[in-house]
Amino acid sequence: MTDHKIIDNFLSDNEFKRLSSTVMGDNFPWFYQPNIERKHKSNSNDFTSYFTHTCYDKNKINSQLFYEFGTLIELLEIKALIRLKVNCYPNTNNLDIHQSHVDYPYSHKGCILYFNTCNGYTILEDGTKIESIANRVLLFDPSLPHQSTNATFTKARFNVNINYF
Repeated sequence: MTDHKIIDNFLSDNEFKRLSSTVMGDNFPWFYQPNIERKHKSNSNDFTSYFTHTCYDKNKINSQLFYEFGTLIELLEIKALIRLKVNCYPNTNNLDIHQSHVDYPYSHKGCILYFNTCNGYTILEDGTKIESIANRVLLFDPSLPHQSTNATFTKARFNVNINYF
């Protein structure tokens, strides 16, 4: 069984509204990624794409938006940050399960904060599906294989993925 923890209503209502309105707002700068990975379980052999905004990576702040996540970083009691990346998976006609992957090949902590409720989810190594519910946090070891999906009944699926010690 995969060791993980789910916490609903992780941020205060005010903090979650502030952060989610920033991420899902009109002015958030998204960067197009032409491939997530080869579709793992899909009716087609197409590639999927998504949008990201990497706020912190390779031991440095890459975006002034990094500071918007200060409360989240404090609540997680992060000692050393590896990466903080915001994801936007656009709506498609089919729910696509992306290929299994690990974030980094060494044991560390991971947090996914879901910004909107949708039919997308995260699949852990043991097959456990973690539903995307607004203000839900998944705490897990992202060095273990896991998968993501897009969404089909909302305009997009939004989350932030944090890797840390």
